Amino acid sequence: MQIRSFAEADEDAVIRLWERCDLTRPWNDPHKDIARKLAVRPDLFLIAVDGGEIVGSVMVGYDGHRGWINYLAVAPAHRRQGLGRALMAEAELRLLREGCPKVNLQVRAGNEGVVDFYRRLGYAVEEMVNMGKRLIEDRSEAG
Repeated sequence: MQIRSFAEADEDAVIRLWERCDLTRPWNDPHKDIARKLAVRPDLFLIAVDGGEIVGSVMVGYDGHRGWINYLAVAPAHRRQGLGRALMAEAELRLLREGCPKVNLQVRAGNEGVVDFYRRLGYAVEEMVNMGKRLIEDRSEAG
């Protein structure tokens, strides 16, 4: 297995992976999310490849204050083999090289399996209110 930076030719396979992992939502256009990431630190968009197949991804962000993890995905057939842990280790290493002091991430409510995964990696649930405001509508909620 190899972890490397995303290449534009990976787009369709990555979106299929996100769909298999139930990461896409009707109000987020994954093509636009990828285009936005490629405009800002494309080197921090990581892909895991096994036998020529894209089996994992993580989109890493850093704003000079905090690091962010988005779109961590591992293909269902490749789970419980250390791939998610390896992607997170590479993401954290790249953030450390940037001088990033802290990493944040969000997990959808009720996704306890993913919360447990991150806890095993040393992450903790923090008492905060998560707020957001959409500035650009990607898609309608109807799809």
